[in-house]
Amino acid sequence: MTENFDRAPGAGRARIKPTSPGLADVGDGDANSVFNQREPLRQPRTSPPLTENNTNTSEAIGGESRRPSKPHQVIHNNSTPASKVKRVDSLVNTSILSANAPEFYPSSSPPYEESVSEDGSDGYYTETTLAELVEEFLSHLNSSPGSFENDIEHIANMLNSWVTTEETLQELVELLYTQSTVIPNFSYTGARLCNFLSHNLALSPASGNFRQLLLKRCQTEYEQRGVAVRGDADTQKKFHAYVLFLGELYLRLELKSAKGPPSRAEILLTALRELMNALFSHPVDGNLICAVKLLKLTGSVLEDTWKESGKSDMDQIVQRIENIVLDAQCSRDVKQMLLRLVELRSSNWGRVHAAAAADATPDNDPNYFMNEPTFYTADGTPFTAADPEYSEKYQEILDREDDYFPEAYEENGNESSFNDEDEMDPEIEEAFEKFCLESERKRRP
Repeated sequence: MTENFDRAPGAGRARIKPTSPGLADVGDGDANSVFNQREPLRQPRTSPPLTENNTNTSEAIGGESRRPSKPHQVIHNNSTPASKVKRVDSLVNTSILSANAPEFYPSSSPPYEESVSEDGSDGYYTETTLAELVEEFLSHLNSSPGSFENDIEHIANMLNSWVTTEETLQELVELLYTQSTVIPNFSYTGARLCNFLSHNLALSPASGNFRQLLLKRCQTEYEQRGVAVRGDADTQKKFHAYVLFLGELYLRLELKSAKGPPSRAEILLTALRELMNALFSHPVDGNLICAVKLLKLTGSVLEDTWKESGKSDMDQIVQRIENIVLDAQCSRDVKQMLLRLVELRSSNWGRVHAAAAADATPDNDPNYFMNEPTFYTADGTPFTAADPEYSEKYQEILDREDDYFPEAYEENGNESSFNDEDEMDPEIEEAFEKFCLESERKRRP
């Protein structure tokens, strides 16, 4: 046992003779030299024949030598590249191939062609069109309407550089009209944009300036009103969007005059009156809802304008609405909308003039309590200043707050504290404890 442990490391171990061609025979030296002493590797000059290769391999395995044993084998291997060179030379001399030959395309595929646009330029870098430009800044105004005042000057300057012919002006009018009636809730911003461009676009051809071309485009839809109110759902939807855009255009489009302040387009006033007649002539829910929206938008301005001219058109419209509520086969919700519209008109469209506001009382002004806050009683019943029992209920709330939340500060501003002598009433103390427990329970998840 002890002899085995007294041996030096590695002593007595068998030396393994290399059996692979990559290892050389070693003598009695250290066993580690088996892995260190290797014959340098070299690339073969040629690929020897199969039979000769097998012979050389077997000799190498025997461990004697790796070099070929017969001299004629080396001569044969050296002569192989020369024969290959001769064959290559003969192929070059007899070949009919040419470096200048045309490109080859498979018969199953069409030949390659460079992409060229209609204007003759390549298709990699196309120029921006007017439609893309208008769509880009309209999308910006729709997502950021608050930036209208800051960006409108830049937009107008950019359009002036683009709109230089009658065709581009017509295209611009069509693009603005289409987008203003297609993009949801864009009619207000679209009308403001049209008003600004009507005063700042420099081009004014013989066919008409921007405002004239825009009104002509609106007239095209106006002439189809009788068919549109009785059309399918999509036709009615487009017509209703046009009506609301025309209402916004009437309010925003200004006609400047050298003699006085700007005025509104009289032709749009007449058009809105006829459009309401068309909507009421076919009193289905969609047409009536559109009429309600239009009157809420423009009712006060329309009535003031008609009154200045001595006309009673608004009275006629309200009378027609009341008849529809009684006779038309519309839904209950739409009838409620019509009745609320009549009430809104009876309150002067919700307006309170400055002179009358000073003398307003709950008896002569229906909007007297419009901006008053809403309170809730202990059982959750809402009430406002218009409630007959408002004073009593409001005082009850104040008393309840005084009981539940005693003042933390005295009149002189110093923080007050409860002394032992100042005891709370038992009922108030019990209510306060219940309130604190309930508040703590609600705060817990």
